[in-house]
Amino acid sequence: MASLSDVIEEYIIGIMAHADKDSIDIQRNILAQRFQCAPSQINYVLTTRFSNDRGYVVESRRGGGGYVRIYKMNVDGNDHIEKIIRDSIGDSLTKTRAESIINSLIDNNIINEREKHIMTRALSDRSLKKIFHGDRNTIRADLLKEMLLILV
Repeated sequence: MASLSDVIEEYIIGIMAHADKDSIDIQRNILAQRFQCAPSQINYVLTTRFSNDRGYVVESRRGGGGYVRIYKMNVDGNDHIEKIIRDSIGDSLTKTRAESIINSLIDNNIINEREKHIMTRALSDRSLKKIFHGDRNTIRADLLKEMLLILV
């Protein structure tokens, strides 16, 4: 069974797929009412599922007539990879964050499902535990950078 966050994400992506332009405007409170959840749940989905790493820009205007505008960026594979290496990985990378970055590569058709699974497995805590007894997040960051450089 899909989580509420998954359902909200799919709903927003569906709206974007049927939009006539590269952006959509939504109202946080209306979405929260539709899914019978708190507006903070909508914020969580927007923050985690519609981030720059995943090829989106989210603008928010608060107040009575407030809205959230979501843009789907036109992503060039090499530019996207270079941006991830430069802005998103850093010196340390959690497993969850690595999976989010890998999912953005899938979302933007930069890698395929098989490559996703290989990368995810190679960067898993289980795999890294076997070869590295120190800070796994440091080695994970270095490994993902090296994998991404191959794609450029």
